[in-house]
Amino acid sequence: MAIKHTQEYRDPEIAAMLIGKIKQTSRKPFRLMEVCGTHTMAIFRHGIRQIIPEHISLLSGPGCPVCVTTQREIDTFIALSGIDNTIVATFGDLMRVPGTESSLENERACGKDIRMVYSTYDALNLARKIPDKKIIFLGVGFETTAPTIAASIVYARQQGIKNYFVHSSHKRVIPALSTLMEDEDVNIHGLILPGHVSVIIGMDAYRPVFDKYHLPCAVAGFEPVDILKGICSLVDQIESGHPMLENTYPRAVTAEGNKKAASIMEHVFENKDTAWRGLGMIPQSGLKLRDTFEAFDAQKVFAVEVPKSEEPRGCACGNVLKGAVTPPECPLYNKTCSPTSPVGPCMVSSEGTCSAYYRYHSNSL
Repeated sequence: MAIKHTQEYRDPEIAAMLIGKIKQTSRKPFRLMEVCGTHTMAIFRHGIRQIIPEHISLLSGPGCPVCVTTQREIDTFIALSGIDNTIVATFGDLMRVPGTESSLENERACGKDIRMVYSTYDALNLARKIPDKKIIFLGVGFETTAPTIAASIVYARQQGIKNYFVHSSHKRVIPALSTLMEDEDVNIHGLILPGHVSVIIGMDAYRPVFDKYHLPCAVAGFEPVDILKGICSLVDQIESGHPMLENTYPRAVTAEGNKKAASIMEHVFENKDTAWRGLGMIPQSGLKLRDTFEAFDAQKVFAVEVPKSEEPRGCACGNVLKGAVTPPECPLYNKTCSPTSPVGPCMVSSEGTCSAYYRYHSNSL
């Protein structure tokens, strides 16, 4: 006897119902962008592209934090690893991203002390266990990871840990959405908004962008039914001509978000103008440590010389990140650029669009 799924978001009968509704309702061709890199991987992994009508195109957006980290920032991370008596701690996806002249992985092979960690707690443990070394944690991510890194800095100050530092390259999603809407190369008809980020910032944070552009929007989770609910909502909005800002992930996302996480993030960080790969400089889209925490700010504590940064020649990562092209349209894709020999970050990261295409692409066009 078949086992009945108790979770609605994994119920095959609900999935079949949503697929039928999408096929019945959708008539006109349109393009939807999933902003989140986790959505991109989930859409490929669950075969969502194959089960929705062919005239609905799914495009990936700038939702991979490693991918939108600029070449200059990558080169700065590599330069930090050259400081004497220092350990650079980083999440794994950053290790293999090519900089202009090297990568963190290559520098580690050459003897630099660069360690892969799975959480800020691991980096703090390094600082506690090796007090005679300076630990520099590379802070990359969106509002999802920023609160935990903010908490680590508060904890380090409370515990008197003085050899723990953070290089913040965090980015904020809302300003990037506004920039996307203004880009002439971007031609999308609806947004699948990120689930994880929305848990922190809440639905209300998207209201100014929606009120300005009136583009159909739906926050979605990451299980197959979650994603199909998001697509179904956007199909209804587009076909009816009535755009909405809809929450199809209510079991995790609220209107106000996680106030405690947002509060500690705001306590430690403040907004700054910052550059994104593919999108350029976006006002107030980054996070830097407040002056009250400058003792933990690697950008203020350590001065490094960074060579002139250059984008990889021929790499289309920038255009992939804003949905202007798909990975197979890049001249390097599956030729000189592959997971074993990546040219750009979109082929490296576990949330990268090129990586997703390479792994699942055979039946996904």
